[in-house]
Amino acid sequence: MSIAEIKFRTAPKEADVIYRLDHVTKIYEGTPQVVALDDVSIEINRGEIYGIIGMSGAGKSTLVRTLNRLEEVSSGSVSFEGKDLSGLKNSELRKVRQNVGMIFQGFNLLMQKTVDNNIRAALKIAGIPKAEHEQITDRMLEIVGLKDKKNVYPSQLSGGQKQRVAIARALATDPKVILCDEATSALDPQITAEILDLLKKINKEFGVTIILITHEMSVVEAICDRVAVIDNGRLAEEGEVREVFVTPKSDAARRLVYPEKPGLNFFDSQGRRCLRLVFDGTEAREPIIARLASEKGIEVSILSANTKSVGGIGFGQMIVALPEDKGHQLAAEEYFKEKGVYGESS
Repeated sequence: MSIAEIKFRTAPKEADVIYRLDHVTKIYEGTPQVVALDDVSIEINRGEIYGIIGMSGAGKSTLVRTLNRLEEVSSGSVSFEGKDLSGLKNSELRKVRQNVGMIFQGFNLLMQKTVDNNIRAALKIAGIPKAEHEQITDRMLEIVGLKDKKNVYPSQLSGGQKQRVAIARALATDPKVILCDEATSALDPQITAEILDLLKKINKEFGVTIILITHEMSVVEAICDRVAVIDNGRLAEEGEVREVFVTPKSDAARRLVYPEKPGLNFFDSQGRRCLRLVFDGTEAREPIIARLASEKGIEVSILSANTKSVGGIGFGQMIVALPEDKGHQLAAEEYFKEKGVYGESS
């Protein structure tokens, strides 16, 4: 493969499944037996950014290791571009793995090699002619904004810079998919935002499918198109990020979207019934709470509020305590619905 042949793909216009997991179960035998994945079925489309989220021990890292057959499934199937991975010969499996780059929480760089040689090592493994290495490494470092760090060692880099090198290395072999396993967990919020912006840019400009494994809903909200919520090895919920954020259907998704909320029977310390509101677009800028008081004579207490960016759209989230009067509670809910505000109460 020459540098001229590396033509990153543009995102497809229509859904085209690149990964399909069909009733995947993974059991680790022992005493006791551990069911890491339990009947998981998902489809990941070519060119999208797909999030896999769950708390520690939920099974998400096991799931991602099945995508390049680093873990053999106990039952069910994992298909890449329509081919069942379990049925591939070693030579065929190597070709699949060459199409899948990986980025890890711990960077996994070769500390005794320069930035340039870290990327060259991946090119060598992929069988790319040595004569082409310099052109490719220079291009990759330009993409991730580290052209001036070509000859330094990882020990001389910050955490964010190390992750940029890891991204450059993963991208250098022209993969169809990049798997990111907790790739931002070791970084501070500002650097996390920069890395996520870089991944979004790579996805948009080069059409690389990105599968992002995380335990942080904020990461999913920032760049993912769709998300699968994994809980105790099972698929608790799947859908577009906006849909899961606005109206989470499973207990696991609710805990991730709003971890401060104490379950479904939501009352504050004073026993008042509470309501979760989610705003977007024009509604996020309107003084809805103030108008409720002035137009209806109903006052609610704001317990917490924040704003987020989900899929590039500004969202606001608010928890309010409703008045004790049942009639006022119903009137307040009707008012919020009329104003186009999404609400979820106990």
